[in-house]
Amino acid sequence: MPRTLVILNAKAGTILDLGADQVRADVDAALTLPDNEVDVMVREGPEMVEVIRSAPSLGYDRLIVGAGDGTVSTAVSVLAGSDIALGILPLGTMNMLAYDIGLPRDLPGALAALRDAVPMRIDVATVNGRAFHGVSGIGFFSQMALAREAYRQTHGRIVGWFLALGRALIRSGRVRLDIEVDGRRVSMEAYAALVTNNSFDGAGWHRLRMDAGEIEVHIAEERGALARIRLGADVLVQSWRDNPGVHSFKARRVVINSARRSRAWVATDGEVMREDLPLVYEIKPKALTLLVPPNALQRPDTEAAA
Repeated sequence: MPRTLVILNAKAGTILDLGADQVRADVDAALTLPDNEVDVMVREGPEMVEVIRSAPSLGYDRLIVGAGDGTVSTAVSVLAGSDIALGILPLGTMNMLAYDIGLPRDLPGALAALRDAVPMRIDVATVNGRAFHGVSGIGFFSQMALAREAYRQTHGRIVGWFLALGRALIRSGRVRLDIEVDGRRVSMEAYAALVTNNSFDGAGWHRLRMDAGEIEVHIAEERGALARIRLGADVLVQSWRDNPGVHSFKARRVVINSARRSRAWVATDGEVMREDLPLVYEIKPKALTLLVPPNALQRPDTEAAA
């Protein structure tokens, strides 16, 4: 009999609002079927990460994570290259991967979608060998992630976002980046670089495909304070691809380095870590099995669904 492990973040807003026992009961009732055994756990912090990492050795066929992008990214790094399917309950702030597959944001809707979900093989990107599902950035993007976390605790989500934007624009330093894109070398003075797992080519920062077998790198060239402000505004209205200061490249492998630095803060799927340079980004085509709703915005391929 197939076995499913559901791990829920005890600090998620939905669980704090409804109570862990109620959410656990709702999840168990929605996902337990005659041909599927379900275990539901509520954990937080390091305990949650430890459960995720142990899932493959415990004989589960599916792992469903109820948390934000950072914890989902941990699950992606654990399950990439395995036969265990990943499901998502969008209980975090951004929920980028859940958004891309059209998963409902409310708990009952998400549970209903997961109950009837079908498997789809999607690409996984890596930075220095560590897998991620969404985006990874340095410079402005890492400063934005650091500032957003700090301001969100004191000013709320929306006001905190704007305060973080201003702080990140000010604090992002100028650096000369040496970028290798599938063997082609480019150097420029920049204040940010963003690498995405497939292209965010749909409206509202949405990926139309997650199995195109490519990563995309965006370099924000340093052109002065006014240019930075303009780029910030373009990001808000989603016209940044037309900004002359943004240089974009598609590739299967990207290396980002700087002769002036040996390490850099890197924001990957919302989690900020100190990484050694150079940063080596690669795409791993169809390395992960993801559970998607039957009416997903992304269409499952026939091989995975069989």
